Amino acid sequence: MRIAAQNQSVAAGGPSGVLPRIPADALRRNAVRAHESLGSGSGWLERLRPSVRESWQRSLQHHRDPDAPRPEIVFDDAALVYYRSVHPLSAVMPVIRRLLVEPGEDSGLLVAVGDELGRLLWVDGDAVLRRRAEGMLFVPGADWSERTVGTSAPGTALATGSDVQIAGPEHFSRLVHSWSCTAVPVHDPDTGSLLGVVDVTGGPEAVAPHTLALVRAAVAAAEAQLQVHRLQAGRDEPRKGALASLGAPRRRTSRPASPPARNTESLELLGRDRAVLHTGSGSVELSSRHGELLAVLALHPDGLTAEELAALAYPDGGQSGTVRAEMLRLRNLMETVAAGTPVEPLVPRSRPYRLARPLALDAGQVLRFLEQGAHRLALGMYRGPVLPRSEAPALIRLRSNVSAVLRQAMLSDAGADALLQYLHLAEAEHDAEAWQRALQVLPPRSPRRAAVAAALERIERDLA
Repeated sequence: MRIAAQNQSVAAGGPSGVLPRIPADALRRNAVRAHESLGSGSGWLERLRPSVRESWQRSLQHHRDPDAPRPEIVFDDAALVYYRSVHPLSAVMPVIRRLLVEPGEDSGLLVAVGDELGRLLWVDGDAVLRRRAEGMLFVPGADWSERTVGTSAPGTALATGSDVQIAGPEHFSRLVHSWSCTAVPVHDPDTGSLLGVVDVTGGPEAVAPHTLALVRAAVAAAEAQLQVHRLQAGRDEPRKGALASLGAPRRRTSRPASPPARNTESLELLGRDRAVLHTGSGSVELSSRHGELLAVLALHPDGLTAEELAALAYPDGGQSGTVRAEMLRLRNLMETVAAGTPVEPLVPRSRPYRLARPLALDAGQVLRFLEQGAHRLALGMYRGPVLPRSEAPALIRLRSNVSAVLRQAMLSDAGADALLQYLHLAEAEHDAEAWQRALQVLPPRSPRRAAVAAALERIERDLA
């Protein structure tokens, strides 16, 4: 992909987000003066292209100062690796690399692929440029949505659902004024919903007309490949029942791997009758009572008295003496688990009872992913309710909270694909409101509407 800089003019027709036939110098000069006039009412904003002006107006709702917007890292390395593995765009990355990354490695351009919320998942291309881009956090795991950084090609393409080219000072944030970019949104071939965005970033050549044509072609090929990938998956593993025709990820017959955690010690509670403790030296399934006690202590890092622990871990409030006996057994178990390792045992200490260091809960990670808007990542990790057979008051509250927050996120914020994935959960099988919501978010001609309508009719018959 050899892309020559357009020194005299930037020529492209089409949608308002694409650069018009305006001399490049004039376009950049107008953008610089628009920045200088922000808040002064001098009218320079009117000299901006309509799509850029509208994006600036949206950006001003979140940032009054163009020096303020800064990208944010929302995924650490471990979470990013897992999120990429479960995101639909992972299936089309070979196409993106073949059509954009490999031909452009020496052309002074970067190719970035982001999710539907503007978080960058992959950034490839020119090695020197990648190092420069790190200075403005244009890196995998960073949030480049309009809400976070203001006008940029990836964020604005997602905000509008249309192709966008942003040249230099047209970026709202002054941090990005030395860069230009072209972005094209990626749509789900079945539902039409946004899956993410493909972006080319660099100097003036990044907004050349043929750059836009190349990105459009790559996205079209990626969307076609995604459809082929789904058809092949359907042939390789026949689906059963009404849910099968939805085209969303199927229920797994075996437990998927959890995303690696920054902390090497974690407690697995979701969809299990007994908790599993993961440590640097291996994993151990705990008894029902020990799993409950360890989970309660993880939820209360400042510690609990024997009476408080009994009230949270035993359905009848328990006795402090019973708690002390169980804690002694748990302490002995933790010492056995840590035997032969250089790590201090995760020994529950007394007066008050507390863990030696923080212990990550998979349920807590799901809640954090939902707070970040990472619906697919949360759903990929959610394997069912927290210890569904536990009657410990603290675990009942945690179970209820995680299920309620997940459901609310699906009903209020999730796209069609995430919502359909949620409907594969046993706890959503008879949730008429969630199935009705799926009908609302699916496009009128989506082939998956029939299965959703059939599920709603089944629910109505069952309730009659």
